Amino acid sequence: MSMDQQPKRSSELGGADASRDAYENYELPIEGFKGTAEEIERQWYERCYVGRGDAIKQLTWRAVIMGSVLGAVLSLTNIYIGLKAGWGFGVAITACILSYAIWTTFYKLKLARTQMTILENNCMQSTASAAGYSTGGTLVSAFAAYILIHNETLSFSLMILWVFFIAVLGVTMAVPMKRQMINVEQLRFPSGIAAAETLRALHATGQKGMRAARALGIAGLLAIVSAFLTDGLRLISARLESLQISALVGRFSSATLGETWIGRTVTFTWDPIFIAAGMFVGMRVAASMLIGSITCWMIFVPWLQGNVTEAAGLTGFRDLVQWSLWAGTACMVTSGILSVLFEWRAALRAFRGLGGMLAKRSGQALDAVAAIETPGSWFLIGQAVALVALALLAHKTFGMPYWQSFIAVLLSFALALVACRVTGETDTTPVGAMGKITQLTFGALSPGNMDVNLMSANITAGAATSSADLLTDLKSGYLLGAHPRRQFLAQFAGIFIGTLVTVAAFRMLVPNAGVLGTDQFPAPAAQTWRGVAEAMAKGLSTMHPVKIWCIVIGGLVGIILPILSRVFPKHQKWIPSAAGVGLAWVFQWFYGLLFFLGAVIGWAWQKKNAKNCEEYLFPVASGVVAGGALMGVVLVFWENGAEIIKQIFS
Repeated sequence: MSMDQQPKRSSELGGADASRDAYENYELPIEGFKGTAEEIERQWYERCYVGRGDAIKQLTWRAVIMGSVLGAVLSLTNIYIGLKAGWGFGVAITACILSYAIWTTFYKLKLARTQMTILENNCMQSTASAAGYSTGGTLVSAFAAYILIHNETLSFSLMILWVFFIAVLGVTMAVPMKRQMINVEQLRFPSGIAAAETLRALHATGQKGMRAARALGIAGLLAIVSAFLTDGLRLISARLESLQISALVGRFSSATLGETWIGRTVTFTWDPIFIAAGMFVGMRVAASMLIGSITCWMIFVPWLQGNVTEAAGLTGFRDLVQWSLWAGTACMVTSGILSVLFEWRAALRAFRGLGGMLAKRSGQALDAVAAIETPGSWFLIGQAVALVALALLAHKTFGMPYWQSFIAVLLSFALALVACRVTGETDTTPVGAMGKITQLTFGALSPGNMDVNLMSANITAGAATSSADLLTDLKSGYLLGAHPRRQFLAQFAGIFIGTLVTVAAFRMLVPNAGVLGTDQFPAPAAQTWRGVAEAMAKGLSTMHPVKIWCIVIGGLVGIILPILSRVFPKHQKWIPSAAGVGLAWVFQWFYGLLFFLGAVIGWAWQKKNAKNCEEYLFPVASGVVAGGALMGVVLVFWENGAEIIKQIFS
């Protein structure tokens, strides 16, 4: 079939059987195609799209609804983890596994007439990814930093509007990038490849998918039970508090370490979420966190307490992190910006490709592809609407001049180009670095205004996150031969439920400023963003000399470690990660220990049975994170439900 033939839309009734037949001997075009732009797109259209994207169900109500529900649930876990550890986990693969297992169960129980097709599952994971990951990332950083600075929350309606329009900005920003970066240049976007491989494996061998889902479910259930036994027994009866795991571990810590070390957060705790997170990040990053934890809380803090008058007698995380965060923040900022500079070729390629994104293409082959791609007009409309909305909100709420809002959006597009390019080539989205570049820019444009500093960076980081997330999902669809416009609509649909749930979850977990910077929610990302905003607003001359030296030394560490990794690539696994070391200086000592324990478990599992580890490590770790975080949210609501509801609607 040639490309100038129209797709057979009447055949789009193909169900699960048609889906399996279409992919029975199908090889994912991971290595891409060769030739001119027109030849590459023709090959993809004829070899991948025809007989699949034009013939198999994909954008259906059940896919969108299932994706929205799963994304909403998983968004709760990401907000919770974000407040604990400062970052979120991608939800696409977890959503793929869960949706496949749930719908297969529905089908076997006769609650569904047909199985979900592979392309429906792909649309579903796009919706879930938007709802669970791309809408709430900056809530735990910029918004939480704002609350720490002002000691007050923002209105529910304002947060809803702000998060929604940033997501719209980011998603539509990706429209012109997709065809250039994925179709023509064929950037890898490794997580997109992983999602496509997962979907193909699930639908080709159902037993493997059900085994993964079963492992995820069992791990999640055990994590739920563990979280309840750790901190939930007291909610049943005060007499049971002494029997909680947290109480038992606390007594052990007091007996072995003493109150002085406990006051420095050098204590033992039980939290499987961070053990599972250590399994995700691997040995190098986890060991770096442990090194950072030891140097901060076991060396720097005791020295600080004994030698700095202003810090003498300080105890507890909330007070001590006001000193340690400067070294950690400087380390993460310099390493993040340096990592972007190391990828200068990628940045240059991004801007060189801008002409290709905006160029008009002609010819029958390209017109056929254009008919199924997201129209450029959607990009223009989305950007215009988001710009106007964000400019009005920023001006009214934060006092940002309209021209600065315009600059923030233009800067967002430029930095999103770089972020998406780096994501496509390395599978790492430098969101933190993008935000810090904006903070530094607006520190010069609007000196002394912390609100403008934070919220301009919020726009940039949020847009970059949403753009990179969409392109990663579209890569999965590209490999499977999906209809790109329909997948874009699935992603866009997830924004609505994601915004509502993430904002509500954030307001539920953070009813006031008092919970941030505590043992419950250390909020390391917020501490970092606040640190940069305060430094830009107040100037270094107003800071304590020890804090200035922390900035200098931390910044140097953030420069030296990435350079050593570049100079000695063969020995990189032995060189600490600057991000890991820096992060450990903005959260408690025991998190570094838990991360390291998880990494050791993952390493030992891989050594013992590599095949078994490959099949089960991700589902097990995902289940522990999801189950533990969900029960954490439930316990918070159980204890403070009435006050939370009052705060949300105040």
